[in-house]
Amino acid sequence: MADKSSEDSGFSVLPIVMPPLPSYPVQTTHHVYLRRNAPKIPTPDDSRSLFLANVPVDSTEAHFRALFTSLVGAGRFESITFERDRLAAAQHSATSHEPGQAARIAAHHKKRKREDEQLRDTKAAELPETWARPLHRSGSTAVALLADEKSVESVLKAVRKLTKTKKYPVWGEGVKSEKVPSLGSAWLRSHNKLSYPGTDAVQAAVDAYFTLFNRRESEAEQLAKRLRNEPDEDGFVTVTRGGRNAPARMDEAEEAKKRMLERAAKKRDETQDFYRFQMRERRKAEQAQLLRRFADDKRKVEAMREKRGKFRPET
Repeated sequence: MADKSSEDSGFSVLPIVMPPLPSYPVQTTHHVYLRRNAPKIPTPDDSRSLFLANVPVDSTEAHFRALFTSLVGAGRFESITFERDRLAAAQHSATSHEPGQAARIAAHHKKRKREDEQLRDTKAAELPETWARPLHRSGSTAVALLADEKSVESVLKAVRKLTKTKKYPVWGEGVKSEKVPSLGSAWLRSHNKLSYPGTDAVQAAVDAYFTLFNRRESEAEQLAKRLRNEPDEDGFVTVTRGGRNAPARMDEAEEAKKRMLERAAKKRDETQDFYRFQMRERRKAEQAQLLRRFADDKRKVEAMREKRGKFRPET
């Protein structure tokens, strides 16, 4: 029943055999649901990407590399981005520690540093990780990037064949132990050790952070000074902190005054009749006004009829 509903929703079901563990010595089957990646905001790599749902909590890139290799052979799998990685990237961009002025005018910066240099500087300014191997929440998602669109079709075709052969891949089979840190007590011991980094590591991260902050602040100030008198492609001059060098033209002042009056009028309209009884009284007043207009129009029509009845053309 679950397989049927997943197929109706466009997902293919990939059963995976979970080998027994010392803590749970029972072999089980885990189901991963996958389909072609179709995000709301398209990207150039959508045609060669797969969207995965319900990934195992202990998933790593090495696990999925071995999994896809067992399905379609080596050389088809490139990388995978887990849900927690996407959320962490979004949170980092939302709570960026760039100087406020640098963040505001970053869009005007044409001579940006290369992405690899930015990534290196940002990584150096972060504190060390405290977990040797992160775990994922139950039912989380991921996006797997393959070599080409043909590889995506090959994976989907191999998954459909599994329902007939029943030869499900084994989770973790083909993964080299030295590439993936082990879980269990060793994992907790490493976390306890990583939670207390050395003074030198913490000091190096703090120094790198403030070095990066001060450099970006300096670049932002220099860029703000340059943009103060530098028109863009449309001929406009960017107004930055510190004001402008020349006074505004008369038409600019009139336009600004007009916008200010429009905002004030809009705010006044929004704030009036705030309470319910005010709205009720306003509706009553409008209805009374309509009735008065109707009565006036009725009297005018009667007067016109009487005048027309008394009219006698000359013979």
